[in-house]
Amino acid sequence: MRLSVHTDYALRTLMYLAANDGHHSITEIAQQYGISKNHLMKVAQRLVAEGFVDSVRGRSGGLLLNQPANTINVGKVVRTFEDYGTFVECFDKGGNGCVVTPVCGLRHVLADGVEAFLQHLDGFTVADLVGDKVRFQSAWN
Repeated sequence: MRLSVHTDYALRTLMYLAANDGHHSITEIAQQYGISKNHLMKVAQRLVAEGFVDSVRGRSGGLLLNQPANTINVGKVVRTFEDYGTFVECFDKGGNGCVVTPVCGLRHVLADGVEAFLQHLDGFTVADLVGDKVRFQSAWN
């Protein structure tokens, strides 16, 4: 299993904002991670729309967590950005063409596995991912 690029960038953005006080531009965050500014812009828009981040326009603007990092649940972020409804074809209620679905146990095994994964992530916050801010910040120096 692999998280989408958008989920990866969302978590990285939240971690960066948690480790660094103040407002930070998309350009700054993209440069620090060496990732696509265009992709990050889409992710940032979604983070704002979903209420994880505030965006302030202007010269001293940028992105800022809109709540303490220790209240942002990692499982919730992943659920927001990932589409587990189509994890495999039999999860897709609208277009499942698999002929063995009615008698197959794979769907339930996979669904339970995905749920266990998400429940594990529910035990962590963005603050947990950052840990010691000084050590985290030193990764870029």
